[in-house]
Amino acid sequence: MTESKVDDTVEMINPEDRLREAEHLVRMSMYYATGLGLVPVPVFDLVGITGVQLDLLRRLSNLYGVKFSKDAGKNIIASLVGGGVSFSVAPLLASAVKLVPVVGSVLGVVMMPVTGGATTYALGKVFIAHFESGGTILSFDPQAVKAFYAEQLKEGNAILAKTNAAPASAATMKAA
Repeated sequence: MTESKVDDTVEMINPEDRLREAEHLVRMSMYYATGLGLVPVPVFDLVGITGVQLDLLRRLSNLYGVKFSKDAGKNIIASLVGGGVSFSVAPLLASAVKLVPVVGSVLGVVMMPVTGGATTYALGKVFIAHFESGGTILSFDPQAVKAFYAEQLKEGNAILAKTNAAPASAATMKAA
């Protein structure tokens, strides 16, 4: 099991600055995942988004001085993001729909960026709350945060809708 080293300077960070930095990491990761959702190759987009989510967990763990395990991180992402049937099927369908000629590509370009961005946002927000309360990677219980995750998923969708991130990207793709 690969674990990242915890930095001793974490104790010196002002809690307000740490929270601000954590929020920034979540927002940036959400936009990276949204961008990766535009990749026209099915499954590659899912792999890229999962990589962004795993990196987000690693960076939040480091920020909060929590030991990070890549294997545990993968399991957490699978159990939280894939915890409900609708959540686990949505990214797969959004990616797979790209296989349908012409129409599938257009639908995939609209669906996958929002799905990837919103799930990344929700994952990050759940872990900020978990780490703020003193939790660790090993103490994380996906079932206990299911309702909060669903709320954050809606919030992530709303943020992306306000920023028009996915529609603007889709319009850019059509113009190209």
